[in-house]
Amino acid sequence: MSRSARYDFDTVIDRRGTWCVQWDGVAERFGMDGLLPFTISDMDFETAPEVLAALRARLEHGVLGYTTWQQDDFLSAVAHWHGTRYGSAVDTARLVYGPSVLSQLSQLLQMWTAEGEGVVVHTPTYDGFRKAVLGLGRELRGVPVGDTEALERELARADARVLVLCSPHNPTGRVWTESELRETAALARRHGVAVISDEIHADFVHEGYVHVPYARIADEADGTERDAGRWAVITSASKSFNFPALTGSYGIIGDPADRAEYLRRMETAEGLASPAVLSLTAHIAAYREGAAWLDAVRAYVTGNLALVAERLNTEFPALAWEPPQAGYLAWIDLRPLGVDDEALQRVLIEREKVAIMPGSVYGAPGFLRLNVGCPRSKAEAGVSALVRGLRAVGA
Repeated sequence: MSRSARYDFDTVIDRRGTWCVQWDGVAERFGMDGLLPFTISDMDFETAPEVLAALRARLEHGVLGYTTWQQDDFLSAVAHWHGTRYGSAVDTARLVYGPSVLSQLSQLLQMWTAEGEGVVVHTPTYDGFRKAVLGLGRELRGVPVGDTEALERELARADARVLVLCSPHNPTGRVWTESELRETAALARRHGVAVISDEIHADFVHEGYVHVPYARIADEADGTERDAGRWAVITSASKSFNFPALTGSYGIIGDPADRAEYLRRMETAEGLASPAVLSLTAHIAAYREGAAWLDAVRAYVTGNLALVAERLNTEFPALAWEPPQAGYLAWIDLRPLGVDDEALQRVLIEREKVAIMPGSVYGAPGFLRLNVGCPRSKAEAGVSALVRGLRAVGA
């Protein structure tokens, strides 16, 4: 029996009319309603049945009052997950909580940077990072993924304050190796730059690749929290278990004083002392009971990505496209085909009636980001529409 056989990922669930950003919000971004969307990074699957059961049980209790995240059920579930999934011991005293990873990022940027100072990111860049950095009046400085020399040049600038590390990387799906992370950590320490590692895609690393938590790298730097430099990890179970609408994220902040300041800001200035109780419930169930479902859905998505690779490379051998190392987002380099981005988007939207994110959203013209966290039939429809669209613009 395959890992996905005990779960049904093939059945199409109608998400229209549920206030869903991917389905109901498509007209806002693409200018036309009724498109088949392959856009924002959530999946079209129900979350794990263990998570649903826990949510139902919590709702049946009926009282939904103020809640604390600083309790053993949640903290021990996080420690259990990181210990069993990554072999990493988590000191729960170092954990913090926030409504989302981007909220945590914003708070840390306000703590560690001033207006006009430099925040380094890898390019192409998740658009949420760009909005957060620029919205706070910081200077966004991009370096190409894998270009260590460019990274050091930017980190060495006198006003560089933070490196935002997306690990695994969105949108490319790149999984950083342990040696790459060690080198990155060493460069950041050398130049006095803090590291914020967004690891929300970590649970979706595919076979053959290994996610290395940045906290482990920082802790092993030279044995003490402070000598590792300023650093934080921000993450959530919401991406891998598909419950982002519940909100909720958590993080690890290396320095005790920084942890205290972060919590002070969240509980006073932001007024976020009480988290969403259903998010805590979902996290606990996912981390305690959801491993089999996660393995199954990841295996299913691997099949979708293989379908995209087989179809694209058969139709357009010049692409030589390979699935990402992590995630359910197919990052496709169309530059070998020499197609016009705007013309392709017009055909996809107006004729093929599909919405696929253009690479320009992430600062990378000539690329597309196709979300295949969906039933196989939808993935097939999406790649077929893309093939027809590429043919229509002369590829």
